[in-house]
Amino acid sequence: MTHAAVPGLRSEPPAHPGPGQPSRWVARWLPSVRPAGRVLDFASGTGRHARLAREAGHAVLAVDRDPGALAWMEGTGIETRQEDLEHGRWSFAVERFDAIVVANYLFRPRLDLLATLLAPGGLLLHETFAEGNARYGRPSNPAFLLRPAELAHAAERAGLHLLAFEDGFVAEPRPARVQRVAAVRPPFDEQRWPLA
Repeated sequence: MTHAAVPGLRSEPPAHPGPGQPSRWVARWLPSVRPAGRVLDFASGTGRHARLAREAGHAVLAVDRDPGALAWMEGTGIETRQEDLEHGRWSFAVERFDAIVVANYLFRPRLDLLATLLAPGGLLLHETFAEGNARYGRPSNPAFLLRPAELAHAAERAGLHLLAFEDGFVAEPRPARVQRVAAVRPPFDEQRWPLA
């Protein structure tokens, strides 16, 4: 469902900083997604990756629990859905996507469910904070920090083919410890995913 203006309420977006710059990791891999594919931006926030995917010609569903963040995507052609991603119903059971983007978000109980939403040849792009990030600031709670190689193990456990995995320090957009994975659901055309 796309959010529409509600009579009697302000139409301008709420006090959010607005979409930031897309992750370089997502920007690197997104061009390999099937042209005009369907992309899920999970825990989208204000939609920095949803916008990138939409600009590339994809049909995009941005899902977040914060209606104020989703309001930033009104009028962009991006479908939005407000849901409690951790305790609410799992409404994606019959949907399939050509790519799923998850950035700066981790909820382990539903980590494996995300991979089931990929169509054959679909790409999972997941990037978030890892153990050791407390040295640089938030998040510092272990519940929100990936254990060593956790994203790679999760992708393999889900039967995905691991295209790339990184685990280390990044200086931008701010110093942090992160893990990031690009993994594809078999079967897939290997020539679409050449080594750099």
